[in-house]
Amino acid sequence: MAISKIIGNITQYISEAAMRIFGPNDDAYPTIGVQPFTGEPYDKRKDDNL
Repeated sequence: MAISKIIGNITQYISEAAMRIFGPNDDAYPTIGVQPFTGEPYDKRKDDNL
């Protein structure tokens, strides 16, 4: 009885992990598209940390 319960728990644990990995995304990121670069490019001559 105890061995079958342990095997059932292991099977459930592995199947839940597989469903989470291969299931659809549940991310709630907004669809904002590509953002333009608004910073300044790095210039070694203007670096203040020399």
